[in-house]
Amino acid sequence: GFALQRTVTVFVIACPHALGLAIPLVIAISTSLSARNGILVRERIALERARDLDTVLFDKTGTLTRGEQGVVGIAVNGLSEDEALALAAAVEADSEHMIARAIREAADRRSIRRPRVTGFEALPGKGVRGRADGREVLVGGPNLLDGLGRALPADLARASEAWGEEGKSVITLAVDGEPRAVFALADLIRDESREAVERLRGMGIRVAMLTGDSEAVAKWVARELGIDEYFAEVLPQHKSEKVQELKARGERVAMVGDGINDAPALLTADVGIAIGAGTDVAIRSAGIILVRDDPRDVARVVKLSRASYRKMLQNLAWATGYNVVAIPLAAGVLAGYGILLAPAVGALLMSASTVIVALNAQLLRRLNLAE
Repeated sequence: GFALQRTVTVFVIACPHALGLAIPLVIAISTSLSARNGILVRERIALERARDLDTVLFDKTGTLTRGEQGVVGIAVNGLSEDEALALAAAVEADSEHMIARAIREAADRRSIRRPRVTGFEALPGKGVRGRADGREVLVGGPNLLDGLGRALPADLARASEAWGEEGKSVITLAVDGEPRAVFALADLIRDESREAVERLRGMGIRVAMLTGDSEAVAKWVARELGIDEYFAEVLPQHKSEKVQELKARGERVAMVGDGINDAPALLTADVGIAIGAGTDVAIRSAGIILVRDDPRDVARVVKLSRASYRKMLQNLAWATGYNVVAIPLAAGVLAGYGILLAPAVGALLMSASTVIVALNAQLLRRLNLAE
């Protein structure tokens, strides 16, 4: 009777419900949590690998930047910045050129009223001209100054030269034949990119960038964002080689991109992450897709991966530890001291272990990925 009672208790306690639920519950909850936060996991192994990343490699255009020109600097002489923007935007009001759009949008962001323009004229290869508030206003590139026969004032010349060294486009505003302002235009950096880089570095992950743009442009963007390493003037077909170069150093690499040319690099990386607004080819090549056009979601992927792994270890430790302790007790190892587990108590402990594992997995839902 004693032996039969011990056998039944051992069988009840050894039922592997907790061990069987330890991992699948966490997988299901983490997948649901990622989807609610705009992260689609196409390949589970990609999310698993994200916890061990050493380097995240971003493609610049369309990922860290908006892929569109914008005004990133203004230097003035004899005018205020708002006055210069108002005159330039007024003259460029009807132009569809990307530079004209950038100047208009800069004025709109400041809610600047534009004066009425008359006598508009396009100057081929130089810029545009018109009259605003009784003054002749000209806006254009470097050839505009040649036509005027004027040089930039010293302060504007210094700003123009510095921006040129950073690979930015420089546009000049002249009023009544005198250069009064210069505007720097460049591919706009996303507001979210700085926070994304800071979060990743705070997690101990290096951030790198690759781009087909010039060394000057890449250096400027890297400096603005605090990026550890960058690769400039990279041809589309060589992007995957840069990923292999990082992996050859022994680094575990995630590639983040959005274009057709990024697909080979996404496949080469340990973790391929595609921006949801990117091309279908990039999306199909990645293991993880960021539905929102937000680079900060890369840090959220890493955070979720690490939290999921911790929950798996906790559940396995509890399920295994429970059996290590409970099975010898059920077998009667302490019977000589009068300590015995009845089959009913064994059933209760077995159920309790399963409930505890399930509750611990559910705590993953409280994870705030936005922090």
